[in-house]
Amino acid sequence: MNIHHIRNATLVVDYAGKKFLVDPFLSEKGTLPPFPNSARQDQKNPLESLPVSIDEVIGGVDAVIVTHTHLDHWDDAAKNALPKDTKLFTQNEEDKTEIESAGFTNIEVLQEDTVFEGIQLIKTKGEHGRGEILKMAGLVCGVVFKHEDEKTLYVVGDTVWYEEVQKTIAVHNPEIIIVNAGDNQFLQGGSLVMNKEDVYEVHKAVPKAKIIAVHMEAVNHWTLSRKELKKFAQEKDMSSNVFVPNDGESFSF
Repeated sequence: MNIHHIRNATLVVDYAGKKFLVDPFLSEKGTLPPFPNSARQDQKNPLESLPVSIDEVIGGVDAVIVTHTHLDHWDDAAKNALPKDTKLFTQNEEDKTEIESAGFTNIEVLQEDTVFEGIQLIKTKGEHGRGEILKMAGLVCGVVFKHEDEKTLYVVGDTVWYEEVQKTIAVHNPEIIIVNAGDNQFLQGGSLVMNKEDVYEVHKAVPKAKIIAVHMEAVNHWTLSRKELKKFAQEKDMSSNVFVPNDGESFSF
């Protein structure tokens, strides 16, 4: 497989001969307002430019996976750029209906036993924060990719570490894990996605897995920097298995 980290949680995953686009957030730098009630209110989103052209991101895509429809995972730029007959996978009927309203016609709700072109796509649970913030943050999912010719890949999605993530790891024993690890927060409510201690819990759960940390420094409410996570990974002796890519970096496994 090849994993091309674009920006934020946007990934292009080449897996078992198919090209998947995950959580397309394709707006030009600084064209969207900052997320409210959070840091950097003087900075517009996205904070960084795309490292490649939109045409390169979407070209040849066989399917798109939208883990949830928050703006930094599914934006107007993506809706406008993608052909309306693109194969799209969503987490539930509500998101399917929302995406259909943008004109898309080939949408399937992910299940725990979805198969696409011989590739298993297993929807996994997530919690977009802890406690009261969950009511506002809404539902999210992740996805496990499986194929006999590939290593098992777990795209965790916008979730903190909790028992369902641990259970997914125990059941599927993924060799490659992509975590959203910017510790994004509002001024109240705590982490919305994984913080550095959460990443450490993932590593402890499956020490041999390669972990790629994304969703970092791309939108205004991030609180964990790449530099800090790299330093923490060294301190916890996991830097050989934890990768913190810059936008545009690729990995092959």
